[in-house]
Amino acid sequence: MAALRPLSRNLITFGANSRVLPTSTSISGRTHLFDYDSQTRMSSTQEKRAGATHSTTDTGDKAADPYKANLDKDTPIREKVEDLIAFVEGVKFGMMTTRQSQSGMLVSRCMSLAARENGIDFLFHTNTETGKTDELHSDPHANLGFLKNSTGEWASISGIATVDNDQGKATRYYTPALKAWIGDLGDKIHDGGPEDPRLAVIRVHAKTATYALQKGTALSRGLEISRGAITGNTANTKKLRELTEEELQTFRNSQELIS
Repeated sequence: MAALRPLSRNLITFGANSRVLPTSTSISGRTHLFDYDSQTRMSSTQEKRAGATHSTTDTGDKAADPYKANLDKDTPIREKVEDLIAFVEGVKFGMMTTRQSQSGMLVSRCMSLAARENGIDFLFHTNTETGKTDELHSDPHANLGFLKNSTGEWASISGIATVDNDQGKATRYYTPALKAWIGDLGDKIHDGGPEDPRLAVIRVHAKTATYALQKGTALSRGLEISRGAITGNTANTKKLRELTEEELQTFRNSQELIS
């Protein structure tokens, strides 16, 4: 293959007889264009990653990410969503990630799941005077991360968050333990109780999700890991699943029909 020849700040060519193919937008927000030699045929891996902005090698027809190759594509939508809900409600504590408006940096905070509504909307109590409410007002995109340390099972949920100041809803899911985190200011108004005006609810409307649950027994997982270390085949010890925005909307629609 011919050496790389820069055409401009955002353009690279691989040869004289070439054609321009646009790829996805880079981190900086600029659209980078790449010029491929017309005589060069992309492998299946390259074709799958043609829209990627970072790749360091070509693995030909072999899966470049063997872990992702074990993705569970056969489980019905309802079962995938119900298993995700059961895992999240079982773990209860997770990390909520938001973006700071001024610096653009991501910030994660440990949050306790308060409730679930509309099938797959997750609710958390918050103090309206904390930074995360301002961050969500500036950028409502949020991520929820849950991990079960004892098993290594995990879930990542991306969605749109809103701050609900409805006092009735905050009171409905209130628990006395919240007072320890909100605090009593001693003015008989901001007392950390269910009527405290600082108390609100953050609702995360899930858009996509990826999660991994244990597969098989402890013995079978141990054998699978040992086999992988010997053969080089990726250990398949977890049920890796993804839920797309379309699948989550299909689940919500089905819930509406039931109700």
